[in-house]
Amino acid sequence: MENKEQKIRDMKQMLTLSNLSLEQRYDINYKLSEEYKKYISDSAVHYNAANQKIADILGSVKLKQETNMQLAWLYSTKGMYIEAKEILDNIEKKSLVPEFLSYYYESYLEFYSHYGQSNNHYEYYAKSSLYRDTLLTILDPQSLKYQLMYATKILYEGRSGPKEKEQAREVLLSLLEKTTDKNLERAMIAYLLGYTYKDEGNIELQKKYFSISAIADIENSIKDNASMQSLALTFYDLGDIDEAYRFIQAAVDDAVFCNVRYRAVDASAFYPIINASYQEKEKKQKSELQTYLILISILSVVLIAGIVYTYKQMKRLSMIRKELYRTNVKLTKLNDDLHTANNNLQEANHVKEEYIAHFFDLCSAYIDKLEGYRKSLNKKAANNQLDDLFKMLKSTTIVENELEELYKNFDAIFLNIYPTFVEEFNSLLMPNEQILPKYGELLNTELRIFALIRLGITDSVKIASFLRYSLRTVYNYRTKVRNKAAVSRDEFEEIVKKIGTIQHKAD
Repeated sequence: MENKEQKIRDMKQMLTLSNLSLEQRYDINYKLSEEYKKYISDSAVHYNAANQKIADILGSVKLKQETNMQLAWLYSTKGMYIEAKEILDNIEKKSLVPEFLSYYYESYLEFYSHYGQSNNHYEYYAKSSLYRDTLLTILDPQSLKYQLMYATKILYEGRSGPKEKEQAREVLLSLLEKTTDKNLERAMIAYLLGYTYKDEGNIELQKKYFSISAIADIENSIKDNASMQSLALTFYDLGDIDEAYRFIQAAVDDAVFCNVRYRAVDASAFYPIINASYQEKEKKQKSELQTYLILISILSVVLIAGIVYTYKQMKRLSMIRKELYRTNVKLTKLNDDLHTANNNLQEANHVKEEYIAHFFDLCSAYIDKLEGYRKSLNKKAANNQLDDLFKMLKSTTIVENELEELYKNFDAIFLNIYPTFVEEFNSLLMPNEQILPKYGELLNTELRIFALIRLGITDSVKIASFLRYSLRTVYNYRTKVRNKAAVSRDEFEEIVKKIGTIQHKAD
């Protein structure tokens, strides 16, 4: 548009020269009219009207005929159908300069085409087709205008067969290859190709060629175009409402900018449909955005609260690390003592069982005491009893580490007493439901629960307390394993209690 406006400014500057002849002024006005023809139709009319006066002064029949047909074409695009028809009817075909005869038929063709688009009456389309047929009889069959007119006739009149349409498409594809985006005709060629694929339902190629047509229209600043509206309808069919809205808005803006009535009427028929879909989508997106903003706000508050809570907990943890370290030393020593005691056990299996159960009850109780000790530290910290607190705080080891060590010790001691426990336990399960510890483990959670049951600890509350699981979790594990049993589910745990004393086989 900037390039076109500069070109127009240069031409207007030429009109300010004082020594121009009427013929020269007519020529400049004509060129300005051609630049404005599909850009701003009102300006094109203005310069044609100026040429009408010059033609009257010069008394040139040829120039009068030329300006009249130019005005008739422009009036029909602006919706001034009465004025356009009056001009055309007053032209005597017999008196026309031969070179204007094709322009005469083309003006009538466009008039009835534009008028038909405004009121959608078939009879005007029919008259337009008749003038197209007449125009084809006088055009050079090798000319670009003839080929475009012929392709339009085949595609739009509906009387042609598939073979003729395919031939027209081949001609159009050939013409498209010979043009660039700088050629005014390229937009029409690509548009007709898009129309052929639209007729076949090939929406991807339809989109491609309507896009090529739109690019050529934009490149040449053609505001009287059909490509934008066709692209809008194509993207609407594809379900891309955003693009459809963008293109239909561009089509309406171009029609208003150029003041082309039949284009504006055509676009306004589809604009409300696409606009309604676009507004509905916008409304939905705004609603979703509000919901997301509320959720983000809530999550932000929760996150801030979590950060504050974590900071306080870390502060408290740093204060009790020293005391936990001393406690861990004591617990490690106790574990060593218990290992020594275990190595000295030579009693019968039932004595060992009672002793081990008592041993791990003691460990669990000790850890509970340690937890109580930690809580007392927290209480002193909360009551700001700093002197007492710093006297107590010297350890840095976390209770969970000792629990892990405790469970490792439990696994090792238990398997030392019942080395065939895992094998015998799996013999009670169905072949495809075997439970095996992972690499580097002696027992996993499920095996450890039933190891405690083997030691006589059947109370789920005690098992949950020892393993630091919820009562529901322990219950779910026990139920899940019983469901895998190859023996009676009701007797399964009683059989587990006898592992190591009697050989059991699955049913």
